[in-house]
Amino acid sequence: MNYGLKLKKLRIDNNLTQEDVAQVLNIARITYNHYETQEKIIPLERLIVLCNYYKVSLDYIFNLNNLQYSKINKNLAQKSVGNRLKEFRKENKITQVKLAEMLNTNHSVIANYECGRYLISTSFLYAICKKYSISADYLLGRINEPIYLKDNEKH
Repeated sequence: MNYGLKLKKLRIDNNLTQEDVAQVLNIARITYNHYETQEKIIPLERLIVLCNYYKVSLDYIFNLNNLQYSKINKNLAQKSVGNRLKEFRKENKITQVKLAEMLNTNHSVIANYECGRYLISTSFLYAICKKYSISADYLLGRINEPIYLKDNEKH
């Protein structure tokens, strides 16, 4: 997962300091620095705030594609995200157990994401998108049409 360089590029392109971006996120500058250097994984909620602030897609930040979507839902609803993840998993005939194994976790974590108890982690979302070549923005309900990434031959 290499979003740090994109975050830095966006910050510099917008003539912002790390302090400026930290203020947007309401966090300390050193915390933002850890996100930009990827010493810590940025929580998905904060990453979405930055996507909205910079007016870019999560797929762009994740280096999944360079598309800019004309219509993006800027809000995240855990329940809706969970439903989208469950829908995607079932359409692709992936069990919770199989998905959990791929993510090196247990199926109760997947179940908690799917029922909306917790928002999926940034690293798990990225891993799913890379493995199954699906848009992160789609899985989060930020766009409505499923977008399969170009590097996947089977779609």
